[in-house]
Amino acid sequence: MNSQNRLPDEVLQRMQKRCAAATPGPWKSYIEGRDHTSGSSFIMTSEEDIELTGATEADQDFIAHARQDVPDLLEEVRRLRQRIEELENPASPPPADDHAATGL
Repeated sequence: MNSQNRLPDEVLQRMQKRCAAATPGPWKSYIEGRDHTSGSSFIMTSEEDIELTGATEADQDFIAHARQDVPDLLEEVRRLRQRIEELENPASPPPADDHAATGL
């Protein structure tokens, strides 16, 4: 992927804003019959629990994990973009190998 077809910075910024606006993590999925034996399935957050209607277990687990996964992925994208920038636009050329110049 080159810089012409990469995800625009504005899209990443919107994702970051949605993460910042959401209830703080971590979130944890609790499925009735799998993680506990009474009550309903829910996502535990640092504030109010989230109860979903119509979600599969996989959907609920995905939503709960996304609270932690999306910020981690955004950070990784930023780190990799910075590294690409460093490699494509080095601040200064690497030091010359003195031994190569002298043949020693």
